[in-house]
Amino acid sequence: MEQFPRTSVGGMSLPRMLIGTNWLLGWSHTGAAADAAIREKFAKPEDFYPVISAFLAAGVDAVMAPISTTPIAQEAIDYAEQKAGHKIIRIDTPAMNVDDTPEGRHEAERTVKHSREIGSDFCLIHHTSVEQLVNKNLRAIPRLPDYLSMIRSEGMLPGLSAHMPEVVQYTDWNEYDVETYIQIFNCMGFLMQVEVENVARIIHAAKHPVMTIKPMAAGRCTPYVGLTFSWNAVRDCDMVTVGTNSEREALEDIEISMAALEHRFPDLEARSSPFRQAVLGHKD
Repeated sequence: MEQFPRTSVGGMSLPRMLIGTNWLLGWSHTGAAADAAIREKFAKPEDFYPVISAFLAAGVDAVMAPISTTPIAQEAIDYAEQKAGHKIIRIDTPAMNVDDTPEGRHEAERTVKHSREIGSDFCLIHHTSVEQLVNKNLRAIPRLPDYLSMIRSEGMLPGLSAHMPEVVQYTDWNEYDVETYIQIFNCMGFLMQVEVENVARIIHAAKHPVMTIKPMAAGRCTPYVGLTFSWNAVRDCDMVTVGTNSEREALEDIEISMAALEHRFPDLEARSSPFRQAVLGHKD
């Protein structure tokens, strides 16, 4: 299989497509029933392997997840590495205690150390923790450098997750020590706090490569629409994180993405319908 294009983040080679995990770990953004169905489907480490192996075959060898705080994610990645004989780059997104107390700091240190112990290459502080520190009046993120220093001292590449698009701007303006940032970005504006155009502007002005997430708005738009938009709206250094629920979906999303990057129409079957219109059929 053709290998997916790569970029460089903090001196590490990364595929421009990253393996997302919401549709493997049970965070559907649709409802409790869908969450439960996902967890039932991916109940054991080996259940994840067909999906991960489909990505690996295309050179997509980096997984984003709260790996250090989700044991099944750790086990699934370990299993896939052993089965495939291929290292998987681990982009950990742990939430951590950011209380301004000695106890809070010690707990944060333990979180970072655990991220390193489970083999993380990147430690990107989860947005729920980062946003507790944001000061819009100062246009800054006070005390963030302390946590980034913890990550750097453990030998991992530091970064942060941004649901608030200002986080990327404040990080650059204050020259915080990050190598990348996670930013929600999709054609529907799903979970984005400002207009799509403004987030695109922030991404294009960012000092470091950006890892975009939720390109298909958690299933609210089709893969062709969502992925074609994202690949044509980000820079050559940026990445798109793609979550799938099956090996077939992974292969389809890889083909759509490669086609978008190569400016061609993807090799896809038409969507089925009980009474498909003639315009969607093929001439005999």
